[in-house]
Amino acid sequence: MSTMPADDQREAKIPVPAVKSPRPRIVIVGGGFAGIAAARALRRADAEIILIDQRNHHIFQPLLYQVATAVLSPAEIAAPIRQLEAKQRNLRVVLAEATRVDLNSRTIDANGSGVGALKFSFDYLVFAAGMRPSYFGHDEFAQHAPGLKNLNDAETVRAKILSAFELAEETDEENERLRQMTFVLVGGGATGVELAASMAHMITVTFRGNFRRIDPAKSKIILLEGGDRILPTFAETLSKKATKRLEKLGISVRTGIKVEKVDGEGVVAAGQRIPAATVLWTAGVAASPIAKTLGAKTDRAGRVIVDPSLNVPNIPDVFVVGDAASITHKGRPVPGVAQAAIQQGRFAGRIIAQRINGRHPKRAFKYFDKGTMAVVGKNFAVLETRYLRTSGFLTWLAWAFIHVLTLPQLQNRLRVQNQWLWSYFTGQRSSRLIPEAPRVLRDQ
Repeated sequence: MSTMPADDQREAKIPVPAVKSPRPRIVIVGGGFAGIAAARALRRADAEIILIDQRNHHIFQPLLYQVATAVLSPAEIAAPIRQLEAKQRNLRVVLAEATRVDLNSRTIDANGSGVGALKFSFDYLVFAAGMRPSYFGHDEFAQHAPGLKNLNDAETVRAKILSAFELAEETDEENERLRQMTFVLVGGGATGVELAASMAHMITVTFRGNFRRIDPAKSKIILLEGGDRILPTFAETLSKKATKRLEKLGISVRTGIKVEKVDGEGVVAAGQRIPAATVLWTAGVAASPIAKTLGAKTDRAGRVIVDPSLNVPNIPDVFVVGDAASITHKGRPVPGVAQAAIQQGRFAGRIIAQRINGRHPKRAFKYFDKGTMAVVGKNFAVLETRYLRTSGFLTWLAWAFIHVLTLPQLQNRLRVQNQWLWSYFTGQRSSRLIPEAPRVLRDQ
């Protein structure tokens, strides 16, 4: 075990013991599913654990689209990371953005909230920085087509959707009204499908009777997918069922379509202009830029290619887990889903705990696939496991039950359950809020 390097003066801005601890230091970068799973797996370890994240909350990302479509409020799918400290005495949470990893000096540079530059030394590193939207080399699209990876994104999407109807209600120009009521989603994966279906229900049910000059039901939702079918990670039979369900909801599903341009007027796809005031990007993701500072080989999405033990090759004390890791299991890539991230984080934490206790296990990560689900509007979901492919109402009930149980806190579960019941029977959504523009304070 290596001796921990001394803390520098910058790091001392965050209270630390005056005497250097002989315990090993484990730094976890990222407070998502993988990072938190790793921290919890280390709760009994005789070590100092530092969890760094630029946000003070953990997001239950599978329900992020419901915040974007006003079903749930942000607080209902998020939990403060800092509350982990109350249950885990060996853990310290730091609100900062990690910017660089130096494996030679075994340090991490970060920008602290209000305190400037920080530096952390480590004996073990669990890198779980996650992903961000990928525009496939066209980052200029981001200005007009927000992605959906965090609460800010979800609130931005919600504001764009709600504002479009307000503007359509007020305009007298027919073409502009049609443009405001046209919504284009780029990407037919699970996020795009779930978001489109939820939008359709909101437009046809929740908005019914809410406007005098427009009929929201006449809105157009267009889902563009570059591949030959939506939900490409699912079996083709389930993909076809999801397509039929979306079309039944009034959504236009167009496959084999590449988006060439996104601007303030809409999109250009397959050489055709689609006028739309709201374009949402659900097409792809890329690894956090800090992953490159590890100096390891990466795949096309920027994810670090790790060995079977989730280590950076030839560096056994550095683990990469969750969406930031690229690994295959039984010849197939491990998917970037919550269950995989949790399993990887837990695996890394347990391996580190064993090493701290003097054991040096040589184990390969084994992914246990519990199945993949996607909900396609009210009363319909698809499920695929190794032995089962199913869809329909019962699958939707299973989806709801599983997601309520896996929310981070009891209060989240109770709030989401109550809100879902209310929305199910009334069709109403309680989070239809458009944030106010910040006021400029002037001297009186």
